[in-house]
Amino acid sequence: MLGEGFTWVDLCVLVVYLVFVLFFGSIFAKKDMIGKEFFKGDGTIPWYVTSVSIFATLLSPISFLSLPGNSFGGSWILWFAQLGMIIAIPIAIAFFLPVFAKLDIDTAYDYLEKRFGSKGLRILGAIAFIVYQVGRMSIIIYLPSMVLADLTNINVNLLVIVMGGIAIFYSYSGGIKAVLWSDFLQGIVVLVGVSFSLIILLNNIDGGIGAIGDAFQSGKFIAPDEEWFSFSLVKDTVFLVFVGAGFNTLTQYVSSQDIVQRFTTTTNTKSLTKMLFTNGLLSMFIATVLFLIGTGLFVFYGQNNVADMFAQDQVYGHFIAYELPVGITGVILAAIFAASQSTLSTGLNSVSTSATLDIISVLDKGKKIDDKKQTAIARYITVFVGIFAIVVAIIMTKTNIVSAYEWFNGFVGLVLGVLGGTFALGIFTKKGNAFGAYAGFIIAAIVMITIEYILPEEYSVSIWAHSLISIFVAFASGYICSIIYSMNKKKESHRVQYSSILDFKKLKP
Repeated sequence: MLGEGFTWVDLCVLVVYLVFVLFFGSIFAKKDMIGKEFFKGDGTIPWYVTSVSIFATLLSPISFLSLPGNSFGGSWILWFAQLGMIIAIPIAIAFFLPVFAKLDIDTAYDYLEKRFGSKGLRILGAIAFIVYQVGRMSIIIYLPSMVLADLTNINVNLLVIVMGGIAIFYSYSGGIKAVLWSDFLQGIVVLVGVSFSLIILLNNIDGGIGAIGDAFQSGKFIAPDEEWFSFSLVKDTVFLVFVGAGFNTLTQYVSSQDIVQRFTTTTNTKSLTKMLFTNGLLSMFIATVLFLIGTGLFVFYGQNNVADMFAQDQVYGHFIAYELPVGITGVILAAIFAASQSTLSTGLNSVSTSATLDIISVLDKGKKIDDKKQTAIARYITVFVGIFAIVVAIIMTKTNIVSAYEWFNGFVGLVLGVLGGTFALGIFTKKGNAFGAYAGFIIAAIVMITIEYILPEEYSVSIWAHSLISIFVAFASGYICSIIYSMNKKKESHRVQYSSILDFKKLKP
């Protein structure tokens, strides 16, 4: 039996959308794409498709449901996390993308092997990414499934299986090209759906946008107990959220295979620059709309004296199901599924790519695995990892995560920050070597595990400082250890030309 706010019409809209996604993905699965075409595309994917795909990948349901929840239950302080792209995008374009394009890397961790001359470091980077990505995919399946189950009375385990199963299908069938085009479609659905729900919400609020302005004046933008600026790594201030999130995003751009894989679809630096700038604009636009929705929901339910009834991450879902017109509810829920599907398919494809090229092929000890075998291995891994993420998501339905958005960003800083510092060691120095990269990785990992799991609560560090700390520790300790190792061994680090941005001075007249 369906919930009161979720009708059979909405269910039909949702089912039609999901069937269409399967059909759309299958269009690009008809061509038998193997080898590099399966992993990097066939060179026919427009830059704007890839840009929207990056946007759809980063805008998971973690953001879709949690950002309105955060502005509903608190203030707009986390909105400044999206502005962190002002830090991330220029740094990525100026220093990292030229190196990636020049080297024509196959994966993010292919760079580590070329820069440091270490297959082991490439494998280590891939393993860290896979652990991070499986955790991310699990929560991405879990969150919208819990919301939809609560609204429709459909069994949550069934929803988890359906969501994971669809992503497995077109990730398995068509490789990166099917994923990118499906992401493009679902990114458009998200943009239209979210914008439309904001318009409807404003029409239902007494006073419209002016009422939201009144809420800002009463502390809904920045609360009285929140600070704009401080050098503290403990308290969440606007400055720390902005800078910390900026480096969080930077680590995703430069060391997370799901994003770097999009960059490998072209070596044209102009196209790469347009990809990132367009992604930044789309991300900041959608974040602003989602935060407006959250504050609008606070005003709307406050006017009806029921604002204290809802959990943060479920309030937007409740509005979609119970306040929107019949049929529109199905469209907006389809947008939630779109956010989930795009991120899931990307995660599955990137994990299978990294596991195949960075681990299995490297461990093959020089024996050449042909393209067909590589593609077959990647497809098997896609199915295995997808099923594993589904199982973990089912387990997570028994837990209680108050704010998935904040939990996830802490997780990013813990894992990708360490990788980001290792990439920075390679990009910004010539003396960084494999010994230093290993040492920096291990030292930063120990520091972050200590901060997150061992330090007493009174000494806890803000999650927005995780990336800052892990990048700095991995880079600084890695560089120092590289220098010490080079002095003792009296030899330069092994690396290919143009694997550091410092080499690019040679290209200038």
